[in-house]
Amino acid sequence: MKIERASKQAIQYACKNFHYAKLVAPRCYDLAFSIFNNDGEWCGVICYGRGGTPAIAKPYGMKQGQVIELIRVALNGKQEQTSKAVALTLKLLPKYAPMARLVVSYADKGQGHVGTIYQASNWIYTGGSNSSGQEYYVNGKWTHPSSIKYMNIDRANLPKRAMSGKHKYIYPLDKSLVEYCQQLSKPYPKKAAAEETDSGVQPETGGLSPTLPLQFSDERQPD
Repeated sequence: MKIERASKQAIQYACKNFHYAKLVAPRCYDLAFSIFNNDGEWCGVICYGRGGTPAIAKPYGMKQGQVIELIRVALNGKQEQTSKAVALTLKLLPKYAPMARLVVSYADKGQGHVGTIYQASNWIYTGGSNSSGQEYYVNGKWTHPSSIKYMNIDRANLPKRAMSGKHKYIYPLDKSLVEYCQQLSKPYPKKAAAEETDSGVQPETGGLSPTLPLQFSDERQPD
C-alpha cells in the first residue's frame, strides 16, 4: 500500500463518488492523502482537518491546532485494508501537522455506523452524542441537510426525521496523552444492522490550523 499527498482533483472525485455524503467538506483540502493498493491502483483519499468548531481542542485543555479531526475516509474498496490505510496516514501526521497531539473522528449513527474502522485501529471510544436538526430521506437513504443543499432538491416534501447523532473516537498522537485518553474510554458500541463499508463514515467538518505546513502537490492524481 502506498500513501502520497492528495491533489484537489483527487479529493473532489473521491468525496463525491466514494463517500456516502457525496460532499466535499469545507476543509478537506487542508491535509489529505491519496491511497494506492499494492497493484498501484488509486483507491481514494483520507482527509484530516481541525473540525467544525474552533473549540475542538477545548474539551482536552489544548490549543487550536493541537487537536485535529479525521474528516473523510473516501475509498472505493480496492484497498487491501481500510484500517491499515488509516493507520499509515496517522503515522504521517507528525511530519505534516507537527502541532497535532490528538485526532478525533466520528461515526454517523444515522447511517448505522458504529466506528468499525476505528475499533480495528485501536482508537479510544468516548461515547455518543445527539444532534439537533433533521435529516431527509433521499435516493433510498437518510441524508444530512448540508448534503441536500448541493443536490438542487426541494426538501419541503421529503420524508424527514430527527438526526441520530454520532459516535466519537479519539487517537493520541502524543504518547504522553495515552493514559489521559484511556481515562475517557468507554466500551465500543456494537455493530449496527447496517454494514459499514470501506468508503468510510466521516462527517462533513473541519479544516487545519493555518500555522501547519499544508502545501499540496497535484502530481499523479486523478482529475
